[in-house]
Amino acid sequence: MVLRTALVVTALAGITFAARAEDRSVLLNCKAMVERASKDTGTATEAELTRCRQIMREWALRDARTTVDEQGRPLK
Repeated sequence: MVLRTALVVTALAGITFAARAEDRSVLLNCKAMVERASKDTGTATEAELTRCRQIMREWALRDARTTVDEQGRPLK
């Protein structure tokens, strides 16, 4: 019983950790990587570019739902 509870807690913690939002610096790094890759082929792998494009899409959706800016002021 204790072992099963520990496994469930570990699984939930792993899912929560994987689902956390990336820092905005990750978004900025991804934008730079995609821009470099568009100018110079061979700078990043396809897997890295796919991950970065997904991060950029997630941030776009997140920003579309946001009603305040990073300082907590309402958007106009």
